[in-house]
Amino acid sequence: MDIKTLQHKHPENSTGVEPTLQKTLKIGTYIILAAGFITIYFLLKLHVFELFGKWLNMASKLSLGAFFAMLILLAAKFTEGVIRKKGKSRAYRYNLIRLINLLSIVLVIVVIISFLFANWYTAAVSFGLISLILGFALQTPITSFIGWINILIRAPYHVGDRIQIDSFKGDVVEINYFDTTLWEFGGNYLTNDVPSGRLIRFPNSLVLQSAVFNYSWRKFPYIWNEIPFHVAYESDLAFVTATIKEVAKKELGPEMEKRIEEFKSLVKQTPVDELNIKEYPFVSLRINSNTWVEVMLTYLVEPKKASSLRTALISKIIAELLKTPDKVMFPQSNNR
Repeated sequence: MDIKTLQHKHPENSTGVEPTLQKTLKIGTYIILAAGFITIYFLLKLHVFELFGKWLNMASKLSLGAFFAMLILLAAKFTEGVIRKKGKSRAYRYNLIRLINLLSIVLVIVVIISFLFANWYTAAVSFGLISLILGFALQTPITSFIGWINILIRAPYHVGDRIQIDSFKGDVVEINYFDTTLWEFGGNYLTNDVPSGRLIRFPNSLVLQSAVFNYSWRKFPYIWNEIPFHVAYESDLAFVTATIKEVAKKELGPEMEKRIEEFKSLVKQTPVDELNIKEYPFVSLRINSNTWVEVMLTYLVEPKKASSLRTALISKIIAELLKTPDKVMFPQSNNR
């Protein structure tokens, strides 16, 4: 399944806005059904239908209950439209709409039960026994539903975040009541962090059992990356270090320095000792087990741009180093 198919299947995940035609059709359907049910309710009051006997009362209750159910769904749809227009962010809108849909379904069930059962005590006992039986039979789905509530309240991830949970890595494209869908990156057939083209669906109960690694944390949506460059011992290491820093700064832009300040500020707010972060980007040296020096470039990057930025940095840094063969010498022959 490609990304276009995924967006077509879940348009609210890709744009955050439900198509106008689809929304209009749903609202129109609820209005027509509500009008139909209330019409049936009043028609059943006519004497001509008295021949149905005891079934007449049941049909009247069902039609009136269905009418109020349609009103609830209609109100939920209008509320959803307001949330889509006024919502703060896509993740906020997505979670709130899911909650509104769930509440509307619960209200519909309560309305139907209240109209069908005149005796609420009998209805409650019956519903309690059914719930007890279903609780034993559906333990896994119920745990997954509790996991969804945990995701909603504690927000370990949102739609659009890049996460890793258990052995699954990917971008969150959908959070249902019972499972979460990821657009996988990396995977068994790739060594980089680009999308693999596969979807991963795991139960929400996994959130209660495994650690969640969120690479798109709202307060600091960046990760540290490293690129090693190998040069010979005879190279001018000071020149190599300065050149790599200069090229990296141009490619990363001045906004990266602001991100470092954000990172320092976040570290100060935690009980962790302040890290030794004095300059950016960082370039460190170490001896490789083979016969060369490893010059390590460390920098910040947005998770979804890591692969493209790494490629750009490698290309430009190597091109710059090759301009001065008298100062920069690379490992040769079998030592490369």
